[in-house]
Amino acid sequence: MIGLLVRSAWVQLSRDRAAQVLSFIVPIVFFSVFAVIFGGGTTVDRTSRLRVPVVDESRTERSQALIRALEADSALRVNVVVPPDARGPGRAGEPFTRALAEEWVRRGNAAVALVLPVGIEWSIMSFAQGERVPAILLSDPSDPVASRLVGGLLQRAALRVAASGGADLQLGPGSPAERMMPVPFEEERVLGRKRQSPMIAFYAAGIAVMFIMFAAAGAGGALIEETESGTLERVLTSGLGMNGLLLAKWLSLTSFACAQIVVMFMWGMVAFRLPLLAHLPGFAVMTVTTAAAAAAFGLVLATLSRTRQQLSGLANLLVLGLNAIGGSMFPRFLMSETLQQISLVGFNAWALDGYLKVFWREAPLAALAPQVGALLGFTALFLFLARRFARRWETA
Repeated sequence: MIGLLVRSAWVQLSRDRAAQVLSFIVPIVFFSVFAVIFGGGTTVDRTSRLRVPVVDESRTERSQALIRALEADSALRVNVVVPPDARGPGRAGEPFTRALAEEWVRRGNAAVALVLPVGIEWSIMSFAQGERVPAILLSDPSDPVASRLVGGLLQRAALRVAASGGADLQLGPGSPAERMMPVPFEEERVLGRKRQSPMIAFYAAGIAVMFIMFAAAGAGGALIEETESGTLERVLTSGLGMNGLLLAKWLSLTSFACAQIVVMFMWGMVAFRLPLLAHLPGFAVMTVTTAAAAAAFGLVLATLSRTRQQLSGLANLLVLGLNAIGGSMFPRFLMSETLQQISLVGFNAWALDGYLKVFWREAPLAALAPQVGALLGFTALFLFLARRFARRWETA
C-alpha cells in the first residue's frame, strides 16, 4: 500500500508540468542567479575597472609620475579630464578640479575621487620627521570597498614611482607606523557627513522595494481566488468588464503599496532618524511611481498563474531574483559592470536608484527623471501584459 501511494504521487507529478517546473527548474534558475552574483563563475566578468577622477593640484613631475603609475594599474580607470563617454557633470576634456570631482562622487558617477594637493610631491616615499602632505580621497561611504581599494593601489603606485627614480627615500628616527606608508592619504566623505546613521536611507530603500513586490504579488492572487469561487464571473457580467476590474485591482494594490512604504519610512524617521520630512517631494514622487509599478507587476503574476501554487513559485523566483540583482540584497556597486547593466531589466533597480538619489545624494526632482520614466514605462508594460493574460478568463 505504501509503495502504491508513493507511485501515485510520482504519477501525479509527471502529469503536472507546472509542478515539475516549480520543483526542479525554479531551484536551478534561482541557484544560478545567486551563483553569478556571489560566486566566481566565468559567465560574468567580475574584474571591472573602477573609475577614479584624479585632481592634480601639484602639477609637478612627481605627481605626474604618480598619475602615470595609477593609469598603468589594470584595476583602475583613471580620468584626469572629463571623458567624452561620461554622463557626469562637466564638459568633455575639462580637467578635473576638486569641486568637479566632489560633484561626480555626490551624484554617483564615481565612488571615489583622488586629489593630489600641492606638496604631495615631497610626501612620496619621504619618512623624515616633519609634516607630510596627504593625498585626499573623496569617497561615497555607501561603497566602502572603493576607497580602500584606491588607497591600497595608491601605495603601490608610489612604490613604482620610487622604484623608477621618481622619489628619494628619506627615513627619520623613530617614525611611527602610520607614517611609514609610501604616500599618506586621508579619506573625506562627500555624503552622509552630518548624519549619525548615514546608511539608514540605503537600507530603508532596499527593504521597502523588496517587500512591496512580495505584498503586491500576494495581494494580486485575489484574482485567482475570485476565479475559483466564481466571484470573477459575476463581476464580469455586472457591466464592469475586465478593463474596469483590472483598473480597480491596480489602484487598490497601488494604494496598499504606498501605505506600506509610508509606514516603513515613518518608522525609519522615528526609530532611526531618517530625514523623511526634509525629502518629502522626492519621496512622494518615488513612492507613487514605485508602488504603481509594483502593483502592475503583481497583476502580471496573478493573471499569468492558474493556481495559488504557481503564483507562489513565480513570486518567489522573480521577486527574490530581481531583488538579488537589483541591489536590495547585495549592493549593485560591488557587482561587475555587466551585471549592473543586466540588473536594469528589473523595475526594482530603477526604484532603488531613485530612492538613493532622494535620501542619499539629495538630488533635485529633475534628477529623478530617468528613474521615474523607467518606472512609468514598466507600469504601462505590466498593465498591458496583465490585460493580455486576463483574456483567458473572458473566453472561459
